Amino acid sequence: MVNQTGGKETDAVVERYARFARDEAPGRSALYAEWADGVAADRELAAILARIPATRRQPPLVFAVTRMLGAPESAFPAWAAWLVEHADEVVAEASVRRLQTNEPQRCAALLPALATINGPIALLELGASGGLCLYPDRYSYRYRGSDGVVTLDPGGGASTVVLECDVTGEPPLRLPEVVWRAGIDLEPLDAADAGDRRFLTSLVWPGESGRTERIAAALDIAAVDPPHLIAGDASDPGVLRAAAALAPAGATLVVTTPGVLPHIPWTGRERLLDTVRTLDAVWVTIDPPAQHHRWHPPVDVSSWDGFVLGRDGAALAAVDPLGSFVHWRASRTGGTDAAG
Repeated sequence: MVNQTGGKETDAVVERYARFARDEAPGRSALYAEWADGVAADRELAAILARIPATRRQPPLVFAVTRMLGAPESAFPAWAAWLVEHADEVVAEASVRRLQTNEPQRCAALLPALATINGPIALLELGASGGLCLYPDRYSYRYRGSDGVVTLDPGGGASTVVLECDVTGEPPLRLPEVVWRAGIDLEPLDAADAGDRRFLTSLVWPGESGRTERIAAALDIAAVDPPHLIAGDASDPGVLRAAAALAPAGATLVVTTPGVLPHIPWTGRERLLDTVRTLDAVWVTIDPPAQHHRWHPPVDVSSWDGFVLGRDGAALAAVDPLGSFVHWRASRTGGTDAAG
C-alpha cells in the first residue's frame, strides 16, 4: 500500500502520527498506537488524512470518526483497508468535527471546589461539549482515602453514574445545590441526538474500560433534563457576558473551565480570563500548572503532581485532569495555606 505521495501536509501527518504512536498512545491504547504507527509508515493513508484541515486531523479525533462511521476495531490492515474504501466519508466528517471529549468523571475533581461555595449555584461551563460536567449534583461519588470511603449520593439515591476517586488531605465533600446549568461551546452536542451520542462515546479510546458506559449513563441524565447550551466563542466578551446574564437572581454564578483553556489560543485565553474577572461570579478551573499566570500565590510547577484545581486563581488541589485523584492542599474552606 506504500507509495511516494508527497507534499508538506502529508509529511506533517506522518510526523504527527509517528509522535502519537511513540509518545501518547502507549500505556493508554495499544490499538491506537498500532493504527498511528501504521499511518506514519504509509504515505497513501497519510495523504488521505492530509485532506482534512490541520486543526481537525488529530489522531484521537480521526480515529474516533472512523469508529463512529463503522471502522472495525481490529488490527491495522483491516482498519487501513476500511479507511481507503471510505476515505471521502471520513474526510468530510472529520472536517466538521473537533475534539470534544466530555468526561463526567471530571466532576469528581471539581466537586471539592464547588463544596466551598455556599448557597444555590448557577453553573456555567465554558467548552461544555454535551454538558456532562454540568451535573455534579446528579452523580454519585466514592472518595477513597486513608480513613475509608466517603459516599455521596443524590437525594433520590445512588445515581446511574458512580464516580470513584482517590483522595488525600481533607477536602470538603458535599453535593452542590445546582439550580441552573448552562454551557458555551463552539459546536454544542445534544445528549438526546443519536449521532452526537455515538460521537461522544467514540471519543473514548479503545482499552479505556468503563468510560463508554459512564458517558452513556451521563448522556441519559442530560437528555432527560437538558442544560441550556449556547453555540458561541466563550473568549468573546459579549458572548460570555450575555450567557452570564441569563443566570437566575439569588444564585451564585459559578463559571467553570475544566480542561478547556489549553485548547484556546493565548490571546483568546487571556481575553476570556480577563472577562471572567469582571463578572460577579466564582471561577472554578482545572488547568496544567504552567497554563497561565493567574495563580495566587504562584504555583511551584516542579512540586505539583498533577493539574491544578483552582477557585478564583487560588490553587486548592493537585488533581488528575480526568478526575481519578484529588490531592487537597488548601484548608477545608478553600484557603490557600498549602497552595504552593
